[in-house]
Amino acid sequence: MEHVQARTIGAAAGKRRRSGKAVRAMIRHWQLYVLIAPVMLYFIVFHYMPMYGVQIAFKDFIATKGIGGSPWVGFKHFERFFDSYFFWRLLKNTLGISLYELAVGFPIPILLALMINEVRHKGYKKFVQTVTYAPHFLSTVVLVGLVIMFLSPTSGIVNTIIKAFGGEPVFFMTKPEWFKTIYVLSGVWQQMGWSSIIYLAALAGIDPGLHEAAKVDGATRLQRIWHINLPGIMPTIVILLILNIGTLMGVGFEKVFLMQNSLNNESSDVISTYVYRSGLLGAQYSFASAVGLFNSVVNFILLLTVNRIAKAVNQASLW
Repeated sequence: MEHVQARTIGAAAGKRRRSGKAVRAMIRHWQLYVLIAPVMLYFIVFHYMPMYGVQIAFKDFIATKGIGGSPWVGFKHFERFFDSYFFWRLLKNTLGISLYELAVGFPIPILLALMINEVRHKGYKKFVQTVTYAPHFLSTVVLVGLVIMFLSPTSGIVNTIIKAFGGEPVFFMTKPEWFKTIYVLSGVWQQMGWSSIIYLAALAGIDPGLHEAAKVDGATRLQRIWHINLPGIMPTIVILLILNIGTLMGVGFEKVFLMQNSLNNESSDVISTYVYRSGLLGAQYSFASAVGLFNSVVNFILLLTVNRIAKAVNQASLW
């Protein structure tokens, strides 16, 4: 008994020492904590406090009674969603767009960064960076407007070229089979330059001595890219891949909504647009919350799973 008490007292003393060290470290580096305080405050106010309202997914929300006074119904709304006609279509479209975007949009910024890194002419390098970064600053509304204009069957540049070669104009925006491709490729065009910045920063941190040694050994440029540059930025690639997979079910609402119409709805209807229709237009707040919560839970599980796999395989992870 005395031995157990001694261990307990020792553990408590060790805990107090660690707490004291943590407090002293916070006092010593108080400027850093002040710097991060607005960010922490933002997440607490706009991300964690609203989680109180998640409970309406398990209730029949009645506005006059409020969140606390509405009756509990358990998993009723989840079951309704899983049994609905739209469930598999929404899941297929959401995953289809996300996987397509991941397969095409994730590697292209890496390739762009590797190519920009090999450019030695500073003026040309700055020009390429400016041209590829610029689309990022277009709003989603402007981007979709450009896409619709370029793909117009009457005056769009794409159909003008098709007609010049003797083809028939294609109604791209009304054909369900074209929606995913247009959505993904327009997104790649807009974001590839901006997304390459982090890879360029990682490439800048690679020791130039490695390249000099490889040149002495007779390595070609491609061999140096493959054996030095790619391994050097691999931890960054893994971290960003984990983050991308963690938002696999989070297809953005705004762009899909702007590109959506009644003719391409079969392939453009995703979870976020369904939540909008059910929750805001249909005033089914509890049902829409249940659908949104299901989406978030799937993303969270994917994030944890991929992070664990990456840590086991590559020793690079978020935590």
